Amino acid sequence: MSDITASPSTRRLALEKGVDLEAQARKLGRRTLGPEDLESGPPPRTTGDTAYWEVDHAAHGPVTEEPMSRFAQVSARNLAAAQALIPAVTHHDRADVSAIEALRGAWKTEAQARGVKLTALAFHVAALARSLRAFPKLNASLSADGAKLILKDYVHVGIAVDTAHGLMVPVIRDADRKGLWTIAAEIADLAARAQARKIGPDEMGGASMTITNLGGIGGTAFTPIVNPPEVAILGITRTETVTVWDGDTPRPVPMVPLDLSYDHRVINGADAARFLALYAGLIADPRRMMV
Repeated sequence: MSDITASPSTRRLALEKGVDLEAQARKLGRRTLGPEDLESGPPPRTTGDTAYWEVDHAAHGPVTEEPMSRFAQVSARNLAAAQALIPAVTHHDRADVSAIEALRGAWKTEAQARGVKLTALAFHVAALARSLRAFPKLNASLSADGAKLILKDYVHVGIAVDTAHGLMVPVIRDADRKGLWTIAAEIADLAARAQARKIGPDEMGGASMTITNLGGIGGTAFTPIVNPPEVAILGITRTETVTVWDGDTPRPVPMVPLDLSYDHRVINGADAARFLALYAGLIADPRRMMV
């Protein structure tokens, strides 16, 4: 039996169009297909949009060419479609990570005994899972015709992983029901298998929301692209020391920048601000998510 993941409606459409799903999966470089993947030709172009790309770069100096992998081509099409179709807004905030760093230090011996690396990302996944339970509209998807909002009674968190063969987003299932140690172990396992290209299609779909973490590289803020059918995505960049005033006394506080991009058709600015305020509060006081 084919290991291609496709809905019954997609398989029916493929039959009507005479599309060989196995061949199309090989062409696209992935095993999960949707109805949009059944078009035989390239996506339609709007008038004048090719003029930007059809340039003889060699006329201006030496160039070399490097082919885009199938995986990268599919990702590029999906990102372009998401950016074009979703009216996205990015809300920026930051959170005090003093308590998280103190806990990680205090639990270092236990982490070694468990054989688990307790990263800050595990706390972020736990905080996001609880925030999504508190704000159902952010744990939802918009129907294709924009007429219905599908509210999810589960919380799955996607983790964007930068690999040599492109960006992959494995998913931690039922993150709201899992403790920090379990989440930390799953993050390490999924990231390692993503790097080795050993992640199955069933491990990359169905996220409630995705976290894209650039903290290990740098940056102070960015505007991540919403990954449909999700309605929001959370970006994290490098922790920085910020001066906070206690009356007349300056106090250095490690703060992590947070960037929440959201689909403005579903989420308004006030809800996004409240959501990220709750999230930042959980990061600042992680005991609240251990109850």
